[in-house]
Amino acid sequence: MPNVKMKIKARKGKVEVTYESKVDQAQYLITELSRAALRDTAKYLRKIVVMDLKKLHGMKRHRRPYNTQYWVRNKEADLQIGFKHGAWYSVGQELGDMGMRKVGSLRNTTYDNIDQIQQIQAQYLSALNGEPSDPGDAEYKSPPGEE
Repeated sequence: MPNVKMKIKARKGKVEVTYESKVDQAQYLITELSRAALRDTAKYLRKIVVMDLKKLHGMKRHRRPYNTQYWVRNKEADLQIGFKHGAWYSVGQELGDMGMRKVGSLRNTTYDNIDQIQQIQAQYLSALNGEPSDPGDAEYKSPPGEE
């Protein structure tokens, strides 16, 4: 967590003005919320792709389609979903190459679930509308009501 307590004091006569910068905290919050949204989107899409691949002939018990993985990159702040290297059916069935018919499970799953992807990302990014606060503040507050 970046330094959120940076204060600048300015004195002019008898009045003391304190500026508290929350820019670092806001930038950190934006990057972490967007990464969390991308990570949950990837988990959802991977789960759907694996379920679709299991429906294919010969994939129920043998040759499980667990070679699908995702990468949420820090520097580029983007998401990549793909197949691991060396799986005999993944690229061939996705693109229709090497004598296999095109299945396109990754592409079709993404296009079919655009609304769900938007809902997942909106759930995280809607937190940006509020005031940035410390993550541990809500943990110690008691709920309203009689005790």
